Amino acid sequence: MAIPLFQVDAFADRPFVGNPAGVCLLSSPRDEDWMQAVAAEMNLSETAFVVIHDESEQFDLRWFTPSIEVDLCGHATLAAAHVLWSTHRTSNIANIEFATKSGPLKCKQAGDWIEMDFPVTPISPQEAPSGLCEALGVRSQKTARTPFDWLIELPDEQAVRTVSPNFTKLANIKCRGVIVTARSEDPQLDFVSRFFAPAAGIDEDPVTGSAHCALVDYWEKQLGKSDFLARQISKRGGVVKVRREKNRAILGGQAVTVVSGELCE
Repeated sequence: MAIPLFQVDAFADRPFVGNPAGVCLLSSPRDEDWMQAVAAEMNLSETAFVVIHDESEQFDLRWFTPSIEVDLCGHATLAAAHVLWSTHRTSNIANIEFATKSGPLKCKQAGDWIEMDFPVTPISPQEAPSGLCEALGVRSQKTARTPFDWLIELPDEQAVRTVSPNFTKLANIKCRGVIVTARSEDPQLDFVSRFFAPAAGIDEDPVTGSAHCALVDYWEKQLGKSDFLARQISKRGGVVKVRREKNRAILGGQAVTVVSGELCE
């Protein structure tokens, strides 16, 4: 049986920018080995697997990189919601709720943007572990830790742009990934970032929604505000809106379908 399969550029207002994600639509759950094999075949930073329960319009959502399953992924959630709305697989034109390993995640349409309601990832100052700054090729700056990642604030945007990690060394750091960030030079933006996760099979992620669940907590403490417009300055790049509402991070982004087809078994 053919299975609907899409490739979507998330946090993008046009094709070939932002972060590409696979979206696989299922009528019933599949085993983890099969989903991992599909994600490896797609060879994108993440592929989202959505189980559609037609009778209740509930949606189960899981995310896989080419090598592992992850508990939270922003851009592939954005891509999944975009596919469900753009292909009219839900009659609810305003809201979608996904059941995930990180709890319920809600998405809503906001004009040309989609807003996602994620938990804030708390972050606290912590001295960088041995080898982290060396692997990034940077001098030690402000460093902090989340339950998933390390964060390093660099002096300016140019320092973030020019980071050139040794990915072999960086993969030995015990964490999901490493965020580097700085104030933006663009007056219309608040901050910039990049995200490296070689231990998860992704040297550099183009745009990382889940990282902004921590960045909103970090920059709120630095700037004394809770509503931000940010850019992840990878080669492809992408713009993320993020605001804090109590213990929730409201992420906003756009998405564009670039490939629509079927997975043949």
